[in-house]
Amino acid sequence: MRIVKICSIFALLLINSLFACTGIFLKTKDGSYIHARTLEFGIDLKSNILFVPRDYDFTALTPKGRPDGLRWKSKYAAIGTNAVNAIDFVDGVNEVGLSGGLFYFPGFAKFEYIEPENYNNSLPMWQLLTWILTSFETVDEVKKALPSVLVSDAIFPGLNMDMPAHLTVHDLAGNSIVIEYLNGKLNIFDNPLGVITNSPNFDWHLTNLRNYINLSPIAAKDKMMSGIKFSPLGQGSGMLGVPGDFTPPSRFVRAVSFVQATPEIGSELEGVKSAFHILNNFDIPKGIAVDEQGYSDYTLWTSAIDTKNKIFYYRPYDNFQLQKIDLMQMDLNAKAPQLFSMKHDEEIIDVNNLLAV
Repeated sequence: MRIVKICSIFALLLINSLFACTGIFLKTKDGSYIHARTLEFGIDLKSNILFVPRDYDFTALTPKGRPDGLRWKSKYAAIGTNAVNAIDFVDGVNEVGLSGGLFYFPGFAKFEYIEPENYNNSLPMWQLLTWILTSFETVDEVKKALPSVLVSDAIFPGLNMDMPAHLTVHDLAGNSIVIEYLNGKLNIFDNPLGVITNSPNFDWHLTNLRNYINLSPIAAKDKMMSGIKFSPLGQGSGMLGVPGDFTPPSRFVRAVSFVQATPEIGSELEGVKSAFHILNNFDIPKGIAVDEQGYSDYTLWTSAIDTKNKIFYYRPYDNFQLQKIDLMQMDLNAKAPQLFSMKHDEEIIDVNNLLAV
């Protein structure tokens, strides 16, 4: 028993120090939106593509780990990703275009205290996104419904830990929010920037942006000093000072700067490609972000969702080829959820063979 407890504590320390994700939200010329993100972790979460049909029965776990929490039936089908074979979303989109993602929030997330008599109206943070994606169509609906449920720190069985997370939700109208539980209370922040990373709290990140309002995609102008003309050393001088490390505050600033600088996007597919190009700047190779125990945080996968057409695009760490799954081609009235592997052999085009034809 003591060994199990020590291992659990070690795993918690490991996961608390190694979890860095970046999320963005892009608008296309015709008013469509692309929800995209990276997912980083210190160990392989064995994520799969998760499909949940309509009318599937969910029962949330209580703070005591019993399956007698909030009960609901999926109103909308949804598709996205999971972790360790759970029938719960880490990221995804539903059939009416509501999308969202969980992002780690250690050191700041503190969920509601729940009396036992209210357990049947509660669910863990790691099931909150699943409830949202299978139940609602708009951000306004989510805002109105959130105070009606209680959110706990119940243990996530797959990792034997709670999930100190916050989450983002976007709808087809371009509305975006960040949901955080701070000091045991629900906080909902409007997020017109569409960017999210990790700790600290979202409003702190907005305040921190004031330190970087000088950043611009436009090159700095020449400057005369004591009769000497000084010119920028090449393109990109407007972004001089953008933080390049992988801490959440730096990634937040960098993501906002890149999203704001993105030229007008002509189509949904162009938006998906733009999202992946932006998120290339947040890709963490193994060995770059390492904790004191030697465990390396790295990008397990990167995804982009065409929320208009409900297509989930993704790229795992060991495969540069984009892959996709179309929610609207699934049987939305299927009898049970389905899991599909994210890992497939990469097809590398041999140009020599093409030239020989």
